[in-house]
Amino acid sequence: MGNWRKSSYSGPDDGNACVEIANSPTHIAIRDTKAPARATLTFPTEAFAPFLDTLKSAHSTVTDFARFRG
Repeated sequence: MGNWRKSSYSGPDDGNACVEIANSPTHIAIRDTKAPARATLTFPTEAFAPFLDTLKSAHSTVTDFARFRG
């Protein structure tokens, strides 16, 4: 994956306590900003929205994460 980016909702007080996302025409990947060399979750593009919907329903605190899918 190329061009990793943080959510625009990650402010200066958040430091590296967030996730980053990268996308290609066929896949979307996410990783932990604190450990970018570690494991990455990669999804086929069509599977990413259902993944986010599941997270949102299980954990209301990840709502900002959903804004990544832009």
